[in-house]
Amino acid sequence: MNEQGKFSGLLKNWISLTGLFLGACALTTGTVLMIIDATHENLSPYFGILIYLLVPGFIAGSGLLVVLGMLWTRRRMQRLGFIPGLPTIHLGDRRTLSRIALFGLAGMLFILVSAVATYRTYHFTESVQFCGRICHQVMKPEFTAFQLSPHANTSCVECHIGRGAKWFVKAKISGLYQVYSVLLGKYHRPIATPVENLRPAKETCLACHWPAKFFGAVLRTWTSYGADEKNSPWTIKMLLHIGGGNPAHGPIRGIHWHMEGVNTVDYVATDPKRLIIPWVRVTDRLGNVTVYRSEDEKTRITDEQAAAGSMRRMDCIDCHNRPTHYYRSPNEALDMALFAGRIDSAIPSIKVHAATLLSATYTTETEALAAIDRDLREKHPDDPRIAAAIQEVQSIYSGNFFPEMKVRWSEYPNHIGHKVTPGCFRCHDDQHVSDTGKRISKDCNTCHTILAQGPGKELAGYSSSGLEFQHPEDIGDEWKTERCDTCHTGSP
Repeated sequence: MNEQGKFSGLLKNWISLTGLFLGACALTTGTVLMIIDATHENLSPYFGILIYLLVPGFIAGSGLLVVLGMLWTRRRMQRLGFIPGLPTIHLGDRRTLSRIALFGLAGMLFILVSAVATYRTYHFTESVQFCGRICHQVMKPEFTAFQLSPHANTSCVECHIGRGAKWFVKAKISGLYQVYSVLLGKYHRPIATPVENLRPAKETCLACHWPAKFFGAVLRTWTSYGADEKNSPWTIKMLLHIGGGNPAHGPIRGIHWHMEGVNTVDYVATDPKRLIIPWVRVTDRLGNVTVYRSEDEKTRITDEQAAAGSMRRMDCIDCHNRPTHYYRSPNEALDMALFAGRIDSAIPSIKVHAATLLSATYTTETEALAAIDRDLREKHPDDPRIAAAIQEVQSIYSGNFFPEMKVRWSEYPNHIGHKVTPGCFRCHDDQHVSDTGKRISKDCNTCHTILAQGPGKELAGYSSSGLEFQHPEDIGDEWKTERCDTCHTGSP
């Protein structure tokens, strides 16, 4: 047997031949599916899994079968006294040249298909569909909230990974453990937050949002509805002092006073959700450092404990912690629906009835939707307006509550504002004091100025100097001493 015959004989076994057959089928199938994917839109994300994950894996497995079969055959031939060698190439032989040309053409085609497949695989794994719909139950809450958010036209990777190869590699390595967790059901329910290894906001958020251009104030109007029979409205119009960090646009003040580069704020939180912040250090633009410590003996920590703890430098995410995956509380979602007219506010006590149903604990979404329909019809049996109200309340539930993953507003506190969660009051509570007696102020006018307030359209105001906050219900001066979220939980 010549050398070439010995080498080609390595392929003459059922293992290698099976691998060659399966590999050819997988390559052909993958090529056809890639053409379909390139010429059609809005295909299922599982179609992408088939093309860019399963087919390449199948081809690689087929190649492994070919190699294993050749090794097995080589071992058998060695036992018989044959030592297979490399094939001899005779460039003067026309048959050999034809084989080389055919092999080269097939190799170029394979390289071309592989390059396109690799490129498409990269983009597929970066797509919103891949992130949000592959792990359907796990990511359903985040994907649903994402679609309802202001960032719905932004891809997941722009915020979670950002630009550059370094964080791309980190994300893919982290993703391996996530795949393992999903396959074995080891993921948290609900998914734990905040994300500890999230890329700094200055490398993601600031790629679109330009803090140097923030300035001035913006007018905001909020209308809430009472838990009484008339669903009594109460409207507040206020100026939010956005402020900024560019002196050319105005004084350095307002909400964005906290921005890194304007004033540097470092803090230590003693709980996983960063709701309890007993230690804050502020470094102003001139380099002056002020340390504020909580006066509450239950939470107070020393400078040494702060240095040894998990200190964090404040950035956008410390306030805008739910910029996309935001779950509204029953009260907030119903206020928006009532104000927009999607629920008729003339239906007696509809606010409290709907909020109670939304706040209840259910095992599945199907159970919740059925309970909402049944109970609201029982409470308003002869009201023709209740059908539209039921549909809207069910829509609110489907967009903000996910019992299978134990997701609801209370699991993910939103740090913007301070009504339902501590938010701003984590630091701005008049209980964080420096060595010189300076306190982090709780003054409402630091961040906003109330221009008008009152029941519905009958607003009390306007005043250019601002109005003192007036609580819709008479609670005396309690609103000055108690945090809003002490009473306002987001549900009745």
